[in-house]
Amino acid sequence: MKPGLPTAMERPHFIGIGGAGMSGIAKILAQRGARVAGSDSRGDSETAQALRAQGATVHGGHAAGNLAEDSTCVVVSSAIRADNPELARAAELGIPVVHRSDALAALMDGLRPIAIAGTHGKTTTTSMLAVSLSALGLDPSYAIGGDLDAPGSNAHHGEGDIFVAEADESDRSFHKYAPQVAIILNAELDHHANYASMEEIYESFETFVGKVVPGGTLVVAHGQEGAAEIARRVAGREGLNVVTYGEEPEADVRITKITPRGLTSEVTVVVGGRMLTFTVSVPGRHYAHNAVAALAAGVALGIPAHNLASALGKYTGVKRRLQLKGEAAGVQVIDSYAHHPTEMTADLEAIRGAAGDSRILVVFQPHLFSRTQELGKEMGQSLSLADASVVLDIYPAREDPIPGVTSEIIIAAARAAGADVTAEHSKEAVADVIAGMAKPGDLVLTMGAGDVTDLGPQILARLSS
Repeated sequence: MKPGLPTAMERPHFIGIGGAGMSGIAKILAQRGARVAGSDSRGDSETAQALRAQGATVHGGHAAGNLAEDSTCVVVSSAIRADNPELARAAELGIPVVHRSDALAALMDGLRPIAIAGTHGKTTTTSMLAVSLSALGLDPSYAIGGDLDAPGSNAHHGEGDIFVAEADESDRSFHKYAPQVAIILNAELDHHANYASMEEIYESFETFVGKVVPGGTLVVAHGQEGAAEIARRVAGREGLNVVTYGEEPEADVRITKITPRGLTSEVTVVVGGRMLTFTVSVPGRHYAHNAVAALAAGVALGIPAHNLASALGKYTGVKRRLQLKGEAAGVQVIDSYAHHPTEMTADLEAIRGAAGDSRILVVFQPHLFSRTQELGKEMGQSLSLADASVVLDIYPAREDPIPGVTSEIIIAAARAAGADVTAEHSKEAVADVIAGMAKPGDLVLTMGAGDVTDLGPQILARLSS
């Protein structure tokens, strides 16, 4: 199956083409034959180079002249500011502006979409489905918020009729999709610039569920409070099949056992009355639950459970999700994307379970001023699970500073919880700081959604020297 190009997307221009979500859409359009162009502040990044290899034109930096006058649309994400010069040029030329979510929805048209939503775990679960369905020879299309292995591996235009995609709730853009199967992994208060309360979160997820096509399926976590509340609110909707998963006896797909095995887990589930056991190649109970959500979604599309369970064992992880970056001087360096307290706690507990008697040292970079303002104390409490932590300044991403909101909120809460915490304002100094702290057998975790990931190789190089 080769869906045609969506209307007006034959010559798209992406502002911020190197972003995790934007680059995936650009790649799929290029693979469908579009003449793709775009700009990114990091025009020399590995992602930009991977897009060029697909035939895309990628400009470094943002300038009005980057936008070709014959572009058929300009694609933006919610992170693009209104004063972007390319956006202003698009208005002058009368070129339509398309939100990233609308572009992704157009790519799904005519296929059988699986949309994965939740405050945490979307990228991992999407990756698990993409890898396992590919291993079964179904050649799905997919758009993931992170690379599987090599740069540019976050998306693929497949010959099959399944499209697997993350459904981002942060800006309500997941309301644009019409999935055949929707997954809700969890629902917690986050994205404070867009949601003022849990009630608003619930209402937004309810709208998302309302977009599931008639006769479609909602796969939802039974034991997670927010997800279970959404399931209660949509119970009885006509044309909606609801499948729950979890460790509770009442779950439709029931997890009976999770056995840690170093940096992997063995998971046993009962689905359709049949017991299955398979391996998840990342540690931690939350990743085991992600795998079972993927299993339930695949079964909802008619894929035999035993085939899918076996294929899930092919998944070997995704970048930044407890990814082993290397080892030097007897110290392992692992990268974590965790930036919400629940994610931080889950990853630290997973590493603690795999580390045995080894010490865990964390380099944490808070992400967003608004998140730190609302959840900074909880972040600090999460860091008490580490043996020692280095906390960097806040990574602003798309936000302007908020007066009085700094990393000190996290540091004070961590110390109040008994944690050993060092404040470090210079990223360039971190490798030396960790080298002075680490001993053979330690595990170092670089943690956060910003550019803290760049420090892993630097730490390894410093340890080696």
